[in-house]
Amino acid sequence: MNVLCLGHATWDVVIPMSEYPLENTKNRINERLECGGGPASNAAYLLGKWGIDVSFAGVVGDDQDGKKIKDEFLKDNVNTDYLEISPNHKTTTSYVIVNKKSGSRTALAYHPSNLKLTMDIDKDFDYLLIDGQEYDISLKMIDKCGVSVIDAGRVTDEVVDLCKRVDYVVCSLDFALKYTNESVDNLDKVFTKLNNDFKNVVITLEDKGCAYYSDGVKIMPTIKVKPVDSTGAGDIFHGAFVYGLMQGWDIPHILLFANVTGALSVTRVGGRNSVFDNNEVRRIANEISRSNFY
Repeated sequence: MNVLCLGHATWDVVIPMSEYPLENTKNRINERLECGGGPASNAAYLLGKWGIDVSFAGVVGDDQDGKKIKDEFLKDNVNTDYLEISPNHKTTTSYVIVNKKSGSRTALAYHPSNLKLTMDIDKDFDYLLIDGQEYDISLKMIDKCGVSVIDAGRVTDEVVDLCKRVDYVVCSLDFALKYTNESVDNLDKVFTKLNNDFKNVVITLEDKGCAYYSDGVKIMPTIKVKPVDSTGAGDIFHGAFVYGLMQGWDIPHILLFANVTGALSVTRVGGRNSVFDNNEVRRIANEISRSNFY
């Protein structure tokens, strides 16, 4: 089995600080970390690191950051045949300020509006993960691939249209509330609207786990950890979700596994640095499962 992760690729510059800086001040930093980032990109990295036959499709600039993204993929066995190098653009760059006290992060991202994937993808895949960044090619690949999943984080016409076409919508709470115009206190109404419009919906709830629908709204809690940096946690959750689908697990098992993967990731700084060994995630998830966690 193979999987295509299609969407956004960026080069992250992560700056951990003891607390969020005040406006109009100068701050000396003691550390910084650089690595690839982006929703579909991070998911592809996780799947490659875990031994899955995975390809990434997206576009970067013909510059040093684009080269570093490609080299990072190749190092962890992600196929880059569909990574387009654009000579007319700079690679997307994200500057991420991490508050080490709370684990929250604030990102400033530069992304050229006309940076679009133009190459054709001439291969069919068993699984497809998209993040809504490449609308036109995503439409084509949904029809060509087997099981399709979207990481839905923004309510735009294009993302909503893609959500209506895929097999699994794994969305942020922010997406769910903005799309349905409901409050977090009315998850029943949220799921009623989402389930009317989309198939197989999961809502990520950050440190509270995730929500899904099975004869009513169910919450799959996550493990308690001390957060250091939440950069890429949602992307890593989505990669683990696709991994679980590929194993043929049932939804509760997949969500427990993805929750553990995402929770562990916030204990390290940097999205790529936060991918834990697959065996370690399995061990923790199995221990929780044996204790009748769900």
